[in-house]
Amino acid sequence: MKNNILVLGGKGKTGRRIVERLNKMGHNVRIGSRGEKPAFDWDKPAGWPAVLEGMESVYITYQPDLAVPGAKEAIEALTRIAKHQGVKKLVLLSGKGEVEAEACEQIIINCGLDYTIVRASWFSQNFSESFFLEPILHGHVALPQADVKVPYVDAEDIADVAVEALLEAKHNGQIYELTGSRMLTFREVTAEIASATGRTIEFTSITLPEYTEMLETHGVPDDYIWLINYLFVEVLANEKNQMVSHDIEKVLGRKAKDFSNYVTETTATGVWNQAIQV
Repeated sequence: MKNNILVLGGKGKTGRRIVERLNKMGHNVRIGSRGEKPAFDWDKPAGWPAVLEGMESVYITYQPDLAVPGAKEAIEALTRIAKHQGVKKLVLLSGKGEVEAEACEQIIINCGLDYTIVRASWFSQNFSESFFLEPILHGHVALPQADVKVPYVDAEDIADVAVEALLEAKHNGQIYELTGSRMLTFREVTAEIASATGRTIEFTSITLPEYTEMLETHGVPDDYIWLINYLFVEVLANEKNQMVSHDIEKVLGRKAKDFSNYVTETTATGVWNQAIQV
């Protein structure tokens, strides 16, 4: 049976992977993005009813993060409009260990629609598709919280779980915490990528104020710097996040993709070979 599914952030790290999977399965997929018609923009709720019209299920990923000011109000408005438009099921991508994100989860849980909450640890793809890519290309990674261990989760695994949640009623009412199979420090991650690519990539441990100053020097917007600080202090340093879960195995019947497999696959794409000369 074909389902009408809206994927918000359908061109992002998890969203585009979900869209690919659902399209291959023959479902009717609508991408929620500013560049689509009808357009979806988190800052323009007047356009949301048109995007939600006719949709049975919605995958929700909020940009830039559920922890930022205004996210809670946006999720409240979205669920209200979704319910009015006849949506039956919501799948929310949330952040593991984020108190503010959990407040948004409660809105979804209590809105009266079927739901699944997908709480993800930090993505492996942050090193190839996001803010850690540039320092790797420069050959010098300088980060705070150098020795904190993170159970990085692969975006491919997140997409597989989200698709299952969107299509199968047995996942209704569930909260899944997604992590990789082992924990790694920034230093260990940098070393793995350097070894796989055959490049020299140095790692330097710095303080959070030093990192913030570096971001400011590079002209990074204040709201982004606020979010980075939040993630490093409230999420990365939270001991509750420094543990491996087995929910991927529970949902998919297989183990989570190991970080080394991610590194091998990503190295083959050549994305880390474009060394930037300083």
